[in-house]
Amino acid sequence: MKNQLPETLSRIPCPIARPYGVIAIIALALITPGQAFAVKAETPVPATSVTSEELRTELPTVKIIGSTEEAARLPGSGRRVTTDEIRGQSYDDVNRVLRRVPGVYLREEDGFGLFPNISLRGVDPARSGKITIMEDGILSAPAPYAAPSAYYSPATGRMHAIEVLKGSSQIQYGPHTTGGVINYISTPIPLTKTSYAKQLLGSDNESRTHLYFGDTIENGAGSFGYLIEGFYRETDGFKERDETEDFRDGDETGFRRIEPMLKLAWEPKSEAYQRFEFKIGYTDQDADEGYLGLTEGDFSSNPFRQYSAARFDHFESTQTRTFLRHFIEASEDLNFTTTAYYNKFHRNWFKLHDVSDDATVTDEASYGGSNRLNLSKALAEEMSHLAVLRGEQEGSFRVRNNNRDYYSYGIESVGNKVLGDKDRTHDVTAGIRYHTDRIRRFQTDEFFVTDDEGRVVDAFVGTPGGAGNRFQETSALALFAKDEISCGKWTITPGLRWENLDFSTTGTSDGSLDMIAGGVGFTYDYDPETIVYGGVHQGFSPPSPRGHILGGLDEETSIGTELGVRYNRGDGALAADATLFFTAFDDLIVPDSIGGAGSGDGDDENVGEVDAYGLEFAGTYDAGIANGWDFNNPFFIALTLTQAELQNDVDSTDAESLFAGGFDGAEVPYIPEVQVTVGAAVEGRRAGFEVVANYVDSTFTSASNVTSQIDAAGDPDSRFGETDSRVVVDLAGFYQWSDDVRLLAGVQNVFDEEYIVSRHPHGPRPGKPIFGYVGIEVDLDD
Repeated sequence: MKNQLPETLSRIPCPIARPYGVIAIIALALITPGQAFAVKAETPVPATSVTSEELRTELPTVKIIGSTEEAARLPGSGRRVTTDEIRGQSYDDVNRVLRRVPGVYLREEDGFGLFPNISLRGVDPARSGKITIMEDGILSAPAPYAAPSAYYSPATGRMHAIEVLKGSSQIQYGPHTTGGVINYISTPIPLTKTSYAKQLLGSDNESRTHLYFGDTIENGAGSFGYLIEGFYRETDGFKERDETEDFRDGDETGFRRIEPMLKLAWEPKSEAYQRFEFKIGYTDQDADEGYLGLTEGDFSSNPFRQYSAARFDHFESTQTRTFLRHFIEASEDLNFTTTAYYNKFHRNWFKLHDVSDDATVTDEASYGGSNRLNLSKALAEEMSHLAVLRGEQEGSFRVRNNNRDYYSYGIESVGNKVLGDKDRTHDVTAGIRYHTDRIRRFQTDEFFVTDDEGRVVDAFVGTPGGAGNRFQETSALALFAKDEISCGKWTITPGLRWENLDFSTTGTSDGSLDMIAGGVGFTYDYDPETIVYGGVHQGFSPPSPRGHILGGLDEETSIGTELGVRYNRGDGALAADATLFFTAFDDLIVPDSIGGAGSGDGDDENVGEVDAYGLEFAGTYDAGIANGWDFNNPFFIALTLTQAELQNDVDSTDAESLFAGGFDGAEVPYIPEVQVTVGAAVEGRRAGFEVVANYVDSTFTSASNVTSQIDAAGDPDSRFGETDSRVVVDLAGFYQWSDDVRLLAGVQNVFDEEYIVSRHPHGPRPGKPIFGYVGIEVDLDD
């Protein structure tokens, strides 16, 4: 496909056509002092500096790393992505944001980051089920124990920061510690009156609005703080769905998301410092997204095409998240943080399940006896079933209401005590958490019969709950303790974590499991600019209740080692961080039905042992600071070199499983050997721009490491094969209209690179094409 930059930019709509948030932004702009045109160039934040924003607004009770300065003292690998890094390219896709973090592997699926598949240090990336995902330090996956597959991801565009922990530095967090931790940090309550508004308009009728207002007020009862926030995003999408006589909305393949949030805080006037904080947030999302991909031939002709059968696909979800947190500083060296939380998530993914070339079916039973195929096999065989999907031959479809309710709640208390003398100090942190989560599915199939032009001529509903009617629940008691021992230039941090899990599921007896993990990390201050760090860490990741009770699976375990060095020249001009890592996974658990990666029987698999090792490197250099120029000229690099290999043959009973056919020495699916992101910017007093380029090596999409579309049983299957290597370039610029008003513009995927980013759930899927946008940002701070 030719470069479509002019056409794409011409499709950017007029602001009047998308008024969401515009009135608020104009109002804020009008009260901005227009004479303040001289804007001081901002200094880029190196890996070990602390921004004024962090000093002013960060709250010690909602972080796992804290400032970028604290990240430099971690006894293991960790990275904090700052507000400026998220906003700099106007990203709302966590995949693009995390490209800046070494050791993070990303399998994209929809082009927007709605359903991310994230891996840390080589764990299975499917639905981010092997990492601990949090928001403000609270578990945020719908059911992190019972069903950790994250069909929910918070809107990255509204985030204040994102923290990533790997190795021994994550011992405090669970339940998934074989990979690592990702903590989304929402907008903090400001200490002074602050108003912020951003309106972005882009290709494919995209409209994005982010607004918040907050303040902290002093009175006789103490300090009261509040924050009111709203985030809205809507787009028609970039795919083109084949139309039929009874379906004429082929250009609507996008989504809509709304995320309001309220935070309240009170710091009473008491002898001991205390802080109470309450948060409630809500997400309402619907998307015209499904599992169906394309044949390789159709992908080559038009990677953004969708067959007419995909018109049945629609995803709807809502989530409510809330917590009440109390922090008390009992003395100068003793404090406690207690948090009670509750999250509720509902989703119904109405999506195409399989296809039949039989147009005579009249009910659920007759469809079940027809000549039906799953979608990935229909794409690979390219016969009559594919013609039905394209709307070129009569046939029938089964569409499943994947209707599920999740909830999770718990209470956690963490204490910190500092003791010792000038020669040696102990910074001891210990905590306890009780947590319960549950998934309840009630799924019903619907059936559609179509003619040879793709028109629906008959439809009927299957048995309510017949496609899945069960629950899974896990209750977990977790304890942890760690001691940061500082003596001279050395800091040694041993830690231990224990969890007791009680499982229950439909129609079976209960089960229980004890998990224990520990580790030790260290830092050594070689000189004022250089820190050596490393550690050894044992991790665990629990099975689902069905996997443990019915399948007899115990937890997945790992032993991870790392050794690294951090350098910071101290003036913000040069910083670097390099880490060698080796992780040995044992009893690797793979849920075969996640993302359509297996036959869908819902039974977990134990595929054995995996070794993952490699190098992570991050560096920043600002030529402007180094040479004393009156503008900034920062560069950065994030490089990951990885070998992730099976250590045994996989004996899978499901030929369609992502790990079926795996052999000793095979590469782990979707873990690239090489990935690197580089960036450069010029930032002056009035304007600036940044260019970011990302390279990802090709990967195998199954553990059988085949290059053709053949599964472990020798049958055609479009999920098997390879992804494409690619280079994707993003460009963003700004013009500082005044102290408080900034104009924005940018192009993502500048060269309109076309590539297969994934073959799951069912067949080749494209990365996001070229995307252009313009916007305005108003930031008022007293």
